[in-house]
Amino acid sequence: MDTDGGQDPAGTPPPGAAEPWSAETAWGDAVLDAVFTQSDIGLHVLDTDLRVVRVNAVAAGLQGIPADRLLGMPAVEAYASFAGVHVDEAVLREVLATGRSTTERLVTGHPPGAEHAERVYSASVHRLQDDAGRVLGVVVTNTDVTDREQAHARLRLLHEAHERIGTGLDVERTARELVDVTVPAFADFVVVALTDAVLRGQDPALQARDTVPLLRCTATGGSATGPECPQAGAVLLPGIFGDGEPAAPARPLPPAATSDERATRLVVPLTVRGQIFGAVAFQRRADAEPYGPEDRALADALASRTANCLENALRYTREHIVMTALQSWPPPKEEATQSAVDVAGRHRPGGSGAGSWCDVIPLSSARVALVVGQVESPGPGAVATMSRLRTAVHSLTTLDLDPHELLARLHATTLRLAAEGFAGEGLAAGALAAEGEATARGTPDAPSPDAPHPTAGCTIAVHDPVDGRLDIARAGASLLVVVHPDGTADTRPLGDGPLLGAEGPPFACATLHLPEGSTLCLASGGEEPRTEDLMAALAHPDRDPEAMADDVERLLAPDRVLLLARTRHLPPDELAEWEIPYDLSAVGAARAHVEDRLRRWNHPADPFAVTLVASELVTNALRHGAAPVVLRLIADGPILTCEVSDAGQAAPHLRHAKAVDEGGRGLLICASLADNWGVRYTDTGKTVWAELGGGEH
Repeated sequence: MDTDGGQDPAGTPPPGAAEPWSAETAWGDAVLDAVFTQSDIGLHVLDTDLRVVRVNAVAAGLQGIPADRLLGMPAVEAYASFAGVHVDEAVLREVLATGRSTTERLVTGHPPGAEHAERVYSASVHRLQDDAGRVLGVVVTNTDVTDREQAHARLRLLHEAHERIGTGLDVERTARELVDVTVPAFADFVVVALTDAVLRGQDPALQARDTVPLLRCTATGGSATGPECPQAGAVLLPGIFGDGEPAAPARPLPPAATSDERATRLVVPLTVRGQIFGAVAFQRRADAEPYGPEDRALADALASRTANCLENALRYTREHIVMTALQSWPPPKEEATQSAVDVAGRHRPGGSGAGSWCDVIPLSSARVALVVGQVESPGPGAVATMSRLRTAVHSLTTLDLDPHELLARLHATTLRLAAEGFAGEGLAAGALAAEGEATARGTPDAPSPDAPHPTAGCTIAVHDPVDGRLDIARAGASLLVVVHPDGTADTRPLGDGPLLGAEGPPFACATLHLPEGSTLCLASGGEEPRTEDLMAALAHPDRDPEAMADDVERLLAPDRVLLLARTRHLPPDELAEWEIPYDLSAVGAARAHVEDRLRRWNHPADPFAVTLVASELVTNALRHGAAPVVLRLIADGPILTCEVSDAGQAAPHLRHAKAVDEGGRGLLICASLADNWGVRYTDTGKTVWAELGGGEH
């Protein structure tokens, strides 16, 4: 059997061989010649010394190389020199020695002159032996599977992009992830540029096809021998490479390679529904395999994935801005609370939108309400629900309700918000953000239609500086500690209660009488710090509340709010109280008491207005209430509070008397002269109060 090199690896026929043997040889030669000359599978025959004996014309990687240049050369040397293929000699010798074939083994090659254009071959090795079992060598078959492997590599890269791009909700991080995924697997150098609007967290505007906004370099990556890397934040034309800062409006994005073009650079816009977020440029070395149509499709898929993640990040950023604005709470005004408490508050946002809040709300008669709460499920929906509950608390405190009654009303408000869909809007926003995060991670989850309505924990404490009374009620579990002036602490002054929007009333409540200088520590729900650490931070009641708040804040997790209040008592010279005989003739004496006390205090409130209001309230209590009747004046800075208490439970009713009526104008006069007025009920009766400012009437 002839070979291309004039050798016969099968040897010569044995002497005296029969004619049938010659026929078989002829057929074998014909088949072998057909395989070597017509098959599209590469064939390489090696002898027992692993030298090249014969190759066919389509041997992978050797097209255009005359066969006689390889014949007789060691396979390792021949294929390394002419095809850039590393031959594993150990594999060949193992097949030669054992006869166990090796199939579908992938090897790579780099043709001379195109070292960066990698080719992939699938090779199989089989041992050759004659009828007598004598080993003649090995035959290697191979096919070029570069296109198949590149397609698999593109699929793997796309899968990796879905796993690694969009792991966070930050636009710059998303741009960096695109660079990390594609260098060097898809490009030797990558630049991601985003619009100014996107970098500022704003929605990109819709753009006409012939215009595009200026882009700023956001993330780059590549080899040291690639193009010069632009600085982060630099203004780039859509061309990305080599263009200077524009003196006129930017040109449109240049198209990437079309289906019939092959280039070493692709520039792809990052767009979603007509909104341009930016552009990404992929570039390979000049001697590398150029981008083809399949690469363009992959670049489009990578850009689409990144643009969707950028949109999710922007959506989250906008919701986070709104959430942070809703979450923020104004510091208490010192002048509004100085008679009752010294307050120190802390809130360290953690980004999850836990829906925590705290408030210091001035009440009538120099009292103050301390409120701390938290919606149970985090996210924008929780913050929206928190905002509505917080507003409801402010409104309900104007009714002068006891804390446990206020929580009962707040519970009903929570249920009504859920039923009417207000809180549901917040839940939908939360589900939208959660869906955005899931989509960014490549695992979109649809919000459950059976999502529970919101629940919340809330602690309300009302402190009265007149007698040191503290009324507390609690829904849910939260941090609540009372530190006495001697340093002793009560870590459980009140048990936990049911959540708002869950089981409902009755809520846990208690009444304490605290000496002046006691410290009340309130924090929204969450994991509690160790008791010994908390006591170490609170066991110094002589310290400033701000310093104590700093120490306690370090022990709390992010997104929790903290409120520390140091109690005060009203000085005796700012309080006057008289018991009024249950007789209408005592109204004049009551008026005289008020006039005398205003002179002694030299208070800026209008004496005429104060005495008239006091006279009308006393008259109303004597006519419609029950004994005993008590008149009290409280000087709370520039505000003077006039209170009249009696044992009756009848609600005062503001009437608009007719012109011919002789009475019925008492409360109307009070409402006209006072800055504010109201009524609160106690176990022994009611108190009607009116506040008058200094010199306004």
